[in-house]
Amino acid sequence: MELSNASELIIADLLAEKTGQQLSESRRWRIGTSLAGIFRERGISNVDQLACLLALEKEGQLEQEVVEALLNNETYFFRDKPTFDQLATDILPLLAEKRADKRRLQIWCAGCSTGQEVHSLAIMFSEMGEMWNGWSIDILGTDISHKAISAARSGHYSQFEVQRGLTVAQMLEHFDETTNGWQIHSDTRHFVRFQQHNVLGDPPSRSQFDLVLCRNVLLYFDPETRKRAFRRLWSALAPDGFLMLGAGETVVGQTGQFKPSAARMSLYEPIGQHQLAEATSR
Repeated sequence: MELSNASELIIADLLAEKTGQQLSESRRWRIGTSLAGIFRERGISNVDQLACLLALEKEGQLEQEVVEALLNNETYFFRDKPTFDQLATDILPLLAEKRADKRRLQIWCAGCSTGQEVHSLAIMFSEMGEMWNGWSIDILGTDISHKAISAARSGHYSQFEVQRGLTVAQMLEHFDETTNGWQIHSDTRHFVRFQQHNVLGDPPSRSQFDLVLCRNVLLYFDPETRKRAFRRLWSALAPDGFLMLGAGETVVGQTGQFKPSAARMSLYEPIGQHQLAEATSR
């Protein structure tokens, strides 16, 4: 194995160790591009030098910088809009019926990146108006990236970012234009919060969520890590709640803890303990 290939493998292993994400050989071309800023800041010119520095600074700031740089934070407002339309017309009204006695709804967006998904939900609730008057709505966005969570908490987006997925009417209704971008209104985002969290760890709340969005996260895991993530998501979800995955993800052949929600796109329902026990005993 050439030294550069060995160094790339060291960096790929670091990402897998810290996040569970796999950087397959076919995707290692991203290393040079993603880490270009670190190369400049550290005064190095190639991945071999970076691997040497990582060995010298084990568990240091450099490791965190490398992992942050390699994470894929691609996101935009109302990504895969038909699935958001499905939430507005089907899932949220159904959950409103199920939770009518408590009038409380808890939603978790796992792997939320810079917050566009969470703020899309906030905009959706605002636009649904009177339906949610008097309700306690709690939308939690989590991501393993400290940098992404800081950006999400700021609620500040560039012109390019707000133009991806938002209509002009939504931009004007829910954002204020600033000298260097757009700031989401406090009354739109008052029920959202963010925290740094790894989806492979314990759920971020002791109470169970009514809806969990974990989109375009699991596709970066190997099968065993994906099963571990599904176990965490299952334990975090209410027995009658819903899990939404990305358009390219599924539970079929991946886990026995969820089943597809009939005639719904990218939505899955948890299987109860007794059903799991029966399936295991067959």
